[in-house]
Amino acid sequence: MSFRARVRGCLLGGAIGDALGNPVEFLHTARIRDEYGPDGLTDLLGDPALITDDTQMTLFTAEGLIRASVAGVEPPAMVYQAHLRWLDTQRRPGPPDSADGWLAGHAFLYARRAPGNACMSGLSAGRMGTPASPANPHSKGCGAVMRSAPFGLDPRWTVSRAFDVAAECATQTHGHPSGFLAAGAFAAITHALVVGERDLPDAVEVALGLLRRQPKHDEVTTALERALALDRAVTPERVETLGGGWIAEEALAIALYAALAHPTDVRRALLAATNHSGDSDSTAAIAGNLLGAWRGEEALPPDWVFRLEGRGTILELADDLVFECTQGDQLHGDLGPYTGWTDRYPGS
Repeated sequence: MSFRARVRGCLLGGAIGDALGNPVEFLHTARIRDEYGPDGLTDLLGDPALITDDTQMTLFTAEGLIRASVAGVEPPAMVYQAHLRWLDTQRRPGPPDSADGWLAGHAFLYARRAPGNACMSGLSAGRMGTPASPANPHSKGCGAVMRSAPFGLDPRWTVSRAFDVAAECATQTHGHPSGFLAAGAFAAITHALVVGERDLPDAVEVALGLLRRQPKHDEVTTALERALALDRAVTPERVETLGGGWIAEEALAIALYAALAHPTDVRRALLAATNHSGDSDSTAAIAGNLLGAWRGEEALPPDWVFRLEGRGTILELADDLVFECTQGDQLHGDLGPYTGWTDRYPGS
């Protein structure tokens, strides 16, 4: 499977899961069954099917990583600036006349769909959270983990670098150790799938090995181990034994469990990650990232891909990330011709 197919699959799969879970995010399982039948939600709703802040932030994270690579600088400050551009989308009715970079010029990204409180407050604080001085030091909501798949998509990085950079950038909004370590673990799993070409269970073991070296890793480690051990006969009630997904380690565990329960059927896996009394869009988004990275874009349900809001933009950004990671020297720099790439991804 090509690197490009995995990157596209990761970003598209996450967006599909996000859009699938969006209509039922705040509904109890009983209410989901009342509204959609005994099997719960069984199909993607809407045409287009609408994404939420989970996908919005993931796309801006990817854009920040591209800009950091173009500028030749460490990612955290560039990712922070990208997240500030996302914050701007939540405060404006639409793109300004002169948007900062091409991504911020897309009107559909300006929809405000229940953005996370910690993401909003952390980015509104007027300073960048860091591991030494994190934003929201008591927050371990899932808002950092759900945006962290792009950190695992650069083949020039080691898996430990993907873990470390994702965890560091997570402290910009979520300063509790479980909040940022879950983000690091998610990036490491994604890297092991995409770059290491491992199967999902092996990728999780790679992440667990990195987690166990960190202080205060126990909550995240325990959540992942429970997901690996849980009976694969999926029901909403069994999913809910892992939690509701509102906090970081639970969201990652539920997504992992759903992906492992249906490893060759992305549709069933995403429905399993959606139909429960919890943060359905985030758990399904993370599951979609994992399955897309593992199985590639062709494994995604084509009828769902076709109806996805912003599909063209997501694919374009995925391809740009691949270009930057694999052919950046042909697009910018002293050895490359002028291509307009630095206008598209300015180094600021």
